[in-house]
Amino acid sequence: MKCIVIDYDTSALKELCNAVAAIDGIELVSFFRTTTRAQRYLQTHTDIDLMFVDIDMDSLSGLQLVKTLVNPPLTVFTTANTDYPVDTIKVPYATVLFKPYTQKSIKRSIIQVREAEQINREMALINKKYVNNQRYIFVKSEYKVVRINFDDILYIESMREYVRFHLEDGSTVMSLLSIRRVENYLPPEKFMRVHRSYIINLDKVYLVERQRVVFDDQTIVPISDQFKDKFQDFLDTSFAV
Repeated sequence: MKCIVIDYDTSALKELCNAVAAIDGIELVSFFRTTTRAQRYLQTHTDIDLMFVDIDMDSLSGLQLVKTLVNPPLTVFTTANTDYPVDTIKVPYATVLFKPYTQKSIKRSIIQVREAEQINREMALINKKYVNNQRYIFVKSEYKVVRINFDDILYIESMREYVRFHLEDGSTVMSLLSIRRVENYLPPEKFMRVHRSYIINLDKVYLVERQRVVFDDQTIVPISDQFKDKFQDFLDTSFAV
């Protein structure tokens, strides 16, 4: 597991680097005192599996750094604020490590990282299996793993760091995923992105009017200029017009 460490505090950076480098199975490949340098590094080094980053970095915070990355590595946030409201973190992360560090707290964070790594691996295998069968996917929602049948999805809505699955029965499921990542799990012959914030189930389209997809009288999804040509191609090959 290749790892980087990011912290503006030199002594904290050195302490964590020494501790991480001594852990079996983790290779410390680089460290940074600014998130902007780390960001540039991560854009060209996509093989990084894990990063420790201080939440309260100058200029670009640890949270903001994760938001800028298309496929961020497993993340351990660090902070000296022991009262930090962890439940307000709205980006994917493995755990929060509080300063000052102890050997026990660092080891505990690594255990949580390995647990998150295992969950991600298992979910990727499950989703690959069932996407190929065009049946369903599993997503994490709050503290549960939820199965969502493809046939039950009307459309999927991006909500910044989250996506919301709108289902045919009127219920919704929220998951901490990017819409780009969800799109990769969906069978392209069944689902299409029609807007920066929306993916629709093509089998559920009832009406198309004024650059909008209508599922029923109350459910309408816009088609943006960026995606309208692709959607028009679908219409041209699917309907007698």
